[in-house]
Amino acid sequence: MKSYPTYLDHNATTPCHPTVLEAMMPYFGTHFGNASSSHHPYGWMAEEAVEMAREQVAELIGAQAKEIVFTSGATEAINLAIRGVAWANKAKGNHLITLETEHSAVLDTMKSLSKQGFEISYLPVNEDGLVSQELLKKTFRKTTILLAAMFANNETGLVLPVGEMAAMAKQNEVLFFTDGVQAVGKIPVDVREAGIDLMALSAHKMYGPKGVGALYLRKSQPHIALEPQITGGGQETGRRSGTLNVPGIVGLGKAAELALNEFQEDALRLSALRDELEEGLLQISGSEVNGSRKNRLPHVSNISFKGIPGKPFLLRINKGLAVSSGAACSSITDKPSHVLTSMGLDAETAMATLRFSLGKSTNSEDIAHAIDWVREVHRDLKQSSVSYS
Repeated sequence: MKSYPTYLDHNATTPCHPTVLEAMMPYFGTHFGNASSSHHPYGWMAEEAVEMAREQVAELIGAQAKEIVFTSGATEAINLAIRGVAWANKAKGNHLITLETEHSAVLDTMKSLSKQGFEISYLPVNEDGLVSQELLKKTFRKTTILLAAMFANNETGLVLPVGEMAAMAKQNEVLFFTDGVQAVGKIPVDVREAGIDLMALSAHKMYGPKGVGALYLRKSQPHIALEPQITGGGQETGRRSGTLNVPGIVGLGKAAELALNEFQEDALRLSALRDELEEGLLQISGSEVNGSRKNRLPHVSNISFKGIPGKPFLLRINKGLAVSSGAACSSITDKPSHVLTSMGLDAETAMATLRFSLGKSTNSEDIAHAIDWVREVHRDLKQSSVSYS
């Protein structure tokens, strides 16, 4: 076993790329100005860097620079989109639609709104993680103001048909928001082509720094009414007040530029390694890939191991392999993944599940080690006579 675990948890976070770090460094010292200081060169330099980053992010997702609102991360962007649309459009209606398998940042925001007078429809999914288009069609009401559905699932890697859902929302004169965190920088994302109205993204999921993200907000007609959630200062055209995190924003911009140039090559290499990983692990008795193996991210594999106690399995696995059993932000609980249980897995099987997410540094040696280590831990637990509670 290696002295330090092999990292296969890139959906949780990615290491900051050296080129990204290099681009950020001057803005911690030499170019330390406030981007809102418009009367001297220190502020001008910072503002110029922010606007360049805005263009870099926009180019990655097929948007215009003026449609990018910088935030402290994807969670804030998600809150701004959902709460902002809900409160700005309450005169039109109070009904929002989402999926049971959304990230907790979406689900918890929806739950909060439900306590404030909004009505939320949580749509179930099938064993692949897809929602019935017929069910979605029937769920729209005259009072529906927003449909929120993620671009790619953070646990299974499933890529959802966001274009179809966005088109259905448009037919019903409803805004469409997507959590694009796991998709942006990994697969082609074109907000115009897909008909997306709002989309959240994060820097640290694509080799940028933590603590910075963005909300894509469509500027074309009809106008999207959005209630600011942070006020005071009027930055980001009043959408999100607060002194801009210039180094972080520069890092996000550089990460977006790198992703645009490299994601296709990365996808080909990582999908081959993922298939190699699955080929080795699916030889284990009781193992099964969760979700669609057709429409998914190239670097993600979610595999359950039936008949194994989940918590001790993960604890042992993580001594030699850094992976998760679900979303990183939910890993501190002992509850099974809501994504997997929504897809029909029982709680015991959902707990005995590993999410593998590969990255730029992953190589064949890492995959071979992962296969050997999972097999060893699985074999030991199978043979063990210890009872787990």
